[in-house]
Amino acid sequence: MKLPFTKMHGLGNDFVVLDFTENPVDLSAEQAAFIADRHFGVGCDQILIVEQSDRDGIDFKYRIINADGSEVGQCGNGSRCFLRYVHEKGLSSKNPIKVETSTGELILEAHQGTNLVTVDMGPPRFEPADIPLDESAKKNLYSLEINDELVEFSASSMGNPHAVLLVEDTVKAPVERLGPLLESHSIFPDKANIGFMQVVSRAEINLRVFERGAGETIACGSGACAAVVAGIQRGLLDSKVTAHLRGGDLIIEWQGDGHAVMMTGPAATTFEGVLELERS
Repeated sequence: MKLPFTKMHGLGNDFVVLDFTENPVDLSAEQAAFIADRHFGVGCDQILIVEQSDRDGIDFKYRIINADGSEVGQCGNGSRCFLRYVHEKGLSSKNPIKVETSTGELILEAHQGTNLVTVDMGPPRFEPADIPLDESAKKNLYSLEINDELVEFSASSMGNPHAVLLVEDTVKAPVERLGPLLESHSIFPDKANIGFMQVVSRAEINLRVFERGAGETIACGSGACAAVVAGIQRGLLDSKVTAHLRGGDLIIEWQGDGHAVMMTGPAATTFEGVLELERS
């Protein structure tokens, strides 16, 4: 089976984008993992699938599949690429557009004459059942003991689960050691994305993220949103923050409880091709 694809990236967080609006394909987890493999497939952090929506007022359905074949409900960097893709392919000329994911709705708006896209990520959710987090009560700061080390973190859902740790220096942060342990800890029933945030000033952070199902990526849009929200809740950040990730910068804005998180950053097309995919 021949499968046309487009390779895109948002700050180096890279994606294979597939258009299933006319000819849907039921990708198996094994097929998705093959596409994402950087040695035998195309290679990407996640696969983005464009589908038709049957809901009034919704322009597209947006699905996200991790490099390991698991499906998730949110990807901030991917959503910016999604909008660039549907515009460049002529699937829609609307701006903004509204898309549905498995965990909610997003509003995506392109900045004309630039490669920037702003995403209305919706309000963050903090109730443990909504993250999900195996805790009985909502807190601003949770703690775990891992290998005799006390780890403190903030937790929220941005359409996917996030834990954010405050570190003195992201370069020296224990991403490789703590990332996998926290991602798959039993306190997170659906696993979690683990952010390591260094506060540079009230308007600036450095951030590294160990993403569930993908490992550390050089940029994570929803992770940047969760980190800024955590910093604002703890009184460390103002309402508009530049998040420095290894792949580049994002602008995150949040006015507090009940308000949506707004994320602005670039999206770019890298190349296109046709993949020969074995039928499942």
